[in-house]
This record gives sequence, structure tokens and C-alpha cells, in this order.
Amino acid sequence: MDAVNCIGIHCFGELHACSELQAKAKTYILENFSEVFHQDEFLTLSPVKLIELVSDDNLQVEKEEIVFEAVVRWYKAKPEERTSIFPKILENVRLALLSPYYLVDCVEGLEAVNNNPDCMKLTAEAKLYHLLPDRRHERESIRTKPRLTSDTFEVIVAVGGEDDKVVLRAVECFCPSTLKWKSLACLPFAISKHGLVASGKNTLYLAGGEFPDGGPSHCVWRYDPVLDYWQEVETMLVARSELGLAMLDGYLYAVGGWEGTHRLNSVERYDPNSNTWSLVAPMKTALTSAAVVAHDGMLYVTGGAILEDGDGIELVQRYDPRTDIWNEVAPMKIARSGAAICALGSHIYVVGGWHASTENTNRVECYDVKTNTWEFKASMNEKRYRPGIAVLDGKIFVLGGEEGWDKYHDSIEVYDPLTDTWTMCGKMLTSRSWLGCVPLQVRKSICRDN
Repeated sequence: MDAVNCIGIHCFGELHACSELQAKAKTYILENFSEVFHQDEFLTLSPVKLIELVSDDNLQVEKEEIVFEAVVRWYKAKPEERTSIFPKILENVRLALLSPYYLVDCVEGLEAVNNNPDCMKLTAEAKLYHLLPDRRHERESIRTKPRLTSDTFEVIVAVGGEDDKVVLRAVECFCPSTLKWKSLACLPFAISKHGLVASGKNTLYLAGGEFPDGGPSHCVWRYDPVLDYWQEVETMLVARSELGLAMLDGYLYAVGGWEGTHRLNSVERYDPNSNTWSLVAPMKTALTSAAVVAHDGMLYVTGGAILEDGDGIELVQRYDPRTDIWNEVAPMKIARSGAAICALGSHIYVVGGWHASTENTNRVECYDVKTNTWEFKASMNEKRYRPGIAVLDGKIFVLGGEEGWDKYHDSIEVYDPLTDTWTMCGKMLTSRSWLGCVPLQVRKSICRDN
């Protein structure tokens, strides 16, 4: 078997129900695609078979541009016959993974693309993915997912936190497909009650938090997954622990928190281009332990604590950066502080938290941005105060947290919004709460076995 005849052998095996031969030939095609698509047999593929191959997660290519070049070569062999089906073929090329320059110069420059509205919708989707990295979680699909053979993969990174009052500096990543943990470069210091957020899928920011001596931090650090390295950037204007942190339209927002003597309603914004912080309009209510997320150009601050006992509130505040104005939207169904929050599609999910002076909660509720309404979803298996949360492959992962005084979880559970169900999904290396978690694209080579 070679690049010249592997497609013919695969189709022969399929036609004559020789499953082993069919599978071996397909594996050869996927593993040698860069050579196979240059052969004459490739041009004879049916649209269905071509889609089967280029949509496969196991397709081994050095870069996604090769897949685009392959489907264009197939199209140009019989353009009159294949023009109508070409948009369906293009749907299976992961255009968001192309270089933005290649996308504009080569993809949109192709007549079969720029003359077809469906193809142009696909290129527009890919361009938005590049232009708005902080909103990528709102546009996740198979076209934004790296192939399994890529030299990078998406993991959940867990940073800092505390276990039985021991403050941690560990940084670890979790691969949901293998349920394995790997170590990354440790923090330069131990920290908990900090803010953690990813910019796009390839940069991570940590801001504020509480040091082991109980003092609040105004330090800000940026993690580079390519170099596996933490670098300090400009400090915040105000030291904050128990803050909320979110990335919105290229800016980092630090919201509320504890300054050491009192709760804060102030909000400050970091510009990575100028490495500077500036104050924006303060919230109407000073809060600690609020859950903060950015979605569709707005900043949402849910719940939080306003009294010494730490009891939560139902309040939801929304900030519009275009007008620098805060307003209230529909309150949550139950009061919470120390909850975890994430955005998935057109919805915002809030999980767990401190509900009342004697009760942590496993309750989950979902906010519909379009209708300004909340509804309960299936509850988690465990009650969790201050867990970590991350969205990966369209599912919500919740890690660790605290069930009661000094009872820390090491468990992980995952929520499937399609079935409204929670499933236990492995364990962390250390039980902890007050950790930060984000999804991040990392090079496979920088992960070290523990």
C-alpha cells in the first residue's frame, strides 16, 4: 500500500465488506494525507467520502492550510459538477485554525468562495474568531477544535488555591480525554482567592488574591503556554483578594474584592498593549466573592457577599463598556457568594457557592441573555463553595471547592447541557478551593508527567 493506491484499496475494502482492509487503508490515508491528496485517486473521491476524510479528528497534517489546498484541488478537477457541493465540503475545513493572512489572501481570494454566500459566511465566522479572541467561547464548534494530531491540545489549567488552609503555588493541567494531570511551571508565590482568566486560548492572566499571611495582592502575572513561563506585568491600582476577573474585548477587568479592611465597589481595567491600569465606573454595590464573566460585549457580576457573615445575594449587575454604565438585570433565583460562573453559547451558568450562613449549595442556574430570565438546571453531585470552572468541547467542568468548614473536594464533575446531566469525572491531585481554572491551548511537549 502506498500514497498512489491507498484510496482505491480503501474503497475496494468498503465495497466488499472487508472491514480490516478498509480500516487499514483509511488509517494510511489519514496518516499520509499530505502526500495522498496529490495523487490522481484523490480527485475521484465522492463528496461523501471526501467529507468523511477531511472531517476526521485523526487527520494528520502539519497545518490546516493543507486541508484547504486538498479540497480546492479536488474542486478544481471538476468545477462545474462540484460548485454546488463545495460549501458543504468547506464546512469541514477548520477555517478558524488557518492563518488570518492565508484566510484573507487565499481562501477569500478563491472564486468558488467569494461567489458563494454560504462559503463567505464560513470565512466571516473564521475572521471573527481571529478578531475577537475573548469571545471565542461563544463561537466554539468543530471548526475551532484542533485535530488530535496537532502539536497542541486544549486542557484545563488549575492555578493556586488552598487546601485545609495551606495556600498553594501549584499549576497543573487536566486533560479530560485521558483524565490525567500534568504539571506546568509553578507560580512564583503561593496564592488563593485570586482572579484567573484566559485571553483567547493561548494567554493566561492571574490578578490579585490573598497571600499566606492574609494580605491582599495587587500583583498581576501573565502565563505564556509556549514558553511555560510566568511574567509579571503592571500591578493593579488597588490590592484585591476575593475579586472577580474577566477578559472583555481585549481588556482585563478586575472587579470588587477585599482591600484588607473593607469591600470594594471599584473596577479597574488593564490594557495589555500599553501595560497600564485605569479605573472605570464603580459598581453600585461593594462586593466580595462575586462571580464575574464577560459575554457578548458585556460584563456580568452575579451575587457576592456584602456582610461580614459572607451570605450571598441574588443581585446581578451588568456593565456596558461602550457607555461606562452599570445597571441591574434579572436577579438569580437564589442568593450566592463564592459561586463559579461561565458562559456557554448564548447562556450564562452559575454553579454552587455559599447560599446562607449554614449552607453551601449544589444548585445550578442558567441565565438566558436574550430573554433576561433565569432557570434552574440539574444540580451538581456535590455542594461546592469556590470551585474552579472551565468550558471545554461544549461541556462545563467544575473542579474542587469546599462543601463545609474545612471539607475540601478533589473531585471533578462535568455537565452536558444537551442532556442536563452531571457526571463525576476524575480527581485533582490535591483537594482545594479558591482555585482558578481556565481552558488553555498548550504544547504537548511542555507537560511533564507527575
